[in-house]
Amino acid sequence: IKRYPIALGNNPVGKKTREGDGRTPEGRYIIDARNDDSIYHLSLRISYPGPEDVKNARQQGHDPGKDIFIHGLPNGKSWQWWKYNTDRDWTQGCIAVSNEAIEELWSLITDGTPIIIQP
Repeated sequence: IKRYPIALGNNPVGKKTREGDGRTPEGRYIIDARNDDSIYHLSLRISYPGPEDVKNARQQGHDPGKDIFIHGLPNGKSWQWWKYNTDRDWTQGCIAVSNEAIEELWSLITDGTPIIIQP
């Protein structure tokens, strides 16, 4: 088990319920794809939305959203940039980690790896 500093969206408290709510999904998911040609320094896609996420969002008349990733910093940005940009939403519901952390996760995690996202 390992811990990494993270950045979340502008409304991080509570489970993601719809597109644009500034929240990160909570629950059990899998890493279902990876992108080495991302606008961020590597990214691992989370299998959000799951069937329950879709059902809940649609019951409320919303789109659940999609394309939630664990990713590094925006390309061309430094750790210093990240340190000073944790108070605004630049993750759009994703989980951002340092470039070093995403490189380590990238090397250790295979597609299909289960993950649990919890507060």
